[in-house]
Amino acid sequence: MERRTVYKKTTRYVVFFLSILGGLGLARLGGEPSGWWSIVLGILAIASFRRARLISVYLLVLFGLAFGWWRGGVYMNEVNYLKTLHKQKVTLVGRALNDSVYDDKGSVSFDIDSLKLMTPAGPRGIVGKVGVSGYGERMVYRGDMVSVEGSFYPGRGSYVAWMSYANMQILAKSQSIIYSLTRHFAAGLQSALPEPQASFALGILIGQRDTLPKNTSEILAMIGLTHIIAVSGYNLTILVRSTRRIFAKWSKFQSMFAACSLILVFLLITGAQPSIVRASIISILSLGAWYFGRNIKPLVIIFLTAAITAMWNPLYLWSDIGWYLSFLAFFGVLILSPILKAKIYGDRQPKIMGELIIESFSAQIMTLPIILFIFGESSYVVLLANLLVVPLIPMAMLLSFVAGLFGATLPAIAGWFAWPARVILTYILDVATLVARIPNMQFSMSLGWVGMMLMYLLIGLLAVVWWQKLPKSANITEKNYFE
Repeated sequence: MERRTVYKKTTRYVVFFLSILGGLGLARLGGEPSGWWSIVLGILAIASFRRARLISVYLLVLFGLAFGWWRGGVYMNEVNYLKTLHKQKVTLVGRALNDSVYDDKGSVSFDIDSLKLMTPAGPRGIVGKVGVSGYGERMVYRGDMVSVEGSFYPGRGSYVAWMSYANMQILAKSQSIIYSLTRHFAAGLQSALPEPQASFALGILIGQRDTLPKNTSEILAMIGLTHIIAVSGYNLTILVRSTRRIFAKWSKFQSMFAACSLILVFLLITGAQPSIVRASIISILSLGAWYFGRNIKPLVIIFLTAAITAMWNPLYLWSDIGWYLSFLAFFGVLILSPILKAKIYGDRQPKIMGELIIESFSAQIMTLPIILFIFGESSYVVLLANLLVVPLIPMAMLLSFVAGLFGATLPAIAGWFAWPARVILTYILDVATLVARIPNMQFSMSLGWVGMMLMYLLIGLLAVVWWQKLPKSANITEKNYFE
């Protein structure tokens, strides 16, 4: 009797999520299938899912492509409409996504979303977020409703447009207690610590880097440490791990509830920035698997999160380099790193420093090809800088939080409680400066599409070969990211 191939659920999930991403990519080329195709194919895919046969895989591929293409086509129609407004004078009403800063031209600069176009063809809602710089208000705070009038220009990355030299007016002040407390905490931290330590602390705590001096930002970017001042999965992982371990002494439910509550608060404080939303989804999925005693394959977590975020905003897939770097780094840590650990250490558990080296190396290897494709250069000291600085970030976050807390509540004595944070933050910045001064650390290497894909193909082939040669005792495919 002929033996039929049975396809695992994990394989079919990954194929489905990849198909959604492929459909979103097709939408970029134009066209839009009827939504009814997605509904029909979805019903057929669900009906055949339990059979685990090849027909189930085919239907999932078709459903994913149709669903992604339909969603991307709808979004693309909105983007194409906005292109007709380029260089026209428009009036937008929206909600400020972040506190404004002064740019190098002296303009008030911030981002807005929840957009409504008032003129020339409004009122009508429009998609995405818009970067704004202009005059009319001295300060705009996150959550304020603002009217902006100016010329509409093409945006980049996750921005649908940019408006410069705009005239702005605050229509309604934000009433959010969370945003008010965040600003009060930031002011307390800036009163307790000198610059650039205060701005650096705000970066590692809540991702606020607009106030960081330009030369400090350039140094961190030069040696590959920008990720520590961006609200990222690393920041969130530290907090979730610590919270789960503390509350696990009482009960599993309390640990789960505390960790999820922390994620929610972190989302509110940071304004639900894209990078932290991605990390939050991965964190919640991993926590849920831990709570219910199940294992979610890392590939499923990564591609599920990629599909969710890209369906929410297709511009991430179409033009946001940060989106790609985020998921490639996650792939390195969750997929490549366990393979390398098992290859090097076998059944033994690596020490903290060894684990850090492998995870940093894996993340850098996965992001290097696309960095060379986009920027054409990188640094030889990226790994060294990460090893010298990253292990200190958890302590720097804790001490900076203490400094900000006393700065906000007891400013008269805040200096006494802020000096530990000042010491460690000064050390990190000094180390970054010293590493950046190493001569001939930069290298240039331009890659085209073909070169980038060949590099990723080589990395993938090596990972598969090493994985197949590992002993069965090396259970790397079910690694719980929070254990």
